[in-house]
Amino acid sequence: MGILTRSEILRLIEERALVIEPFDPSQVGPASIDLHLGREFRIFRPAREIFHVTDEADHRLVTELVEVEDYFLLLPGQAVLGITEERITLPDDICGWIQGRSRFARVGLMVHVTANFMQPGMVRTRQVLEMNNAGPIPLAIHPGTAICQIILEECTGRARYEGRFQGQEHP
Repeated sequence: MGILTRSEILRLIEERALVIEPFDPSQVGPASIDLHLGREFRIFRPAREIFHVTDEADHRLVTELVEVEDYFLLLPGQAVLGITEERITLPDDICGWIQGRSRFARVGLMVHVTANFMQPGMVRTRQVLEMNNAGPIPLAIHPGTAICQIILEECTGRARYEGRFQGQEHP
């Protein structure tokens, strides 16, 4: 068991065990797959009351969905939810990890704040990105940019994700 390399990733895609839509082989590096930023973002509304963090918490109650054509301006200290263009289906014996890209981290962009794990057996799911500008300068983030990468890993055993974010389409 271990991290999948380019040849194994391409083999799984060829066999349709791993599905990435849209996909271009140039997205696959030595041991990762680049994912592109979509056009939709969820921005936080100004706080008016306390938000209770419980099992029933729903981020949609304190955010609004916006779509951009050119870029989204992420201010220093600001957090926003983005989403990948790609929809991913993982086999039930492969999990994944979302990682930021160093070229963007060097200017303060954090692509995922906490939730970087992709469950085995997820189906046609776009990945939500908990983006934060930890740097001192405003960042214009452009849809279509290869904003992050996923690293795939073989699981011991098989499992199938059936949680509430299966098949998510919006941040």
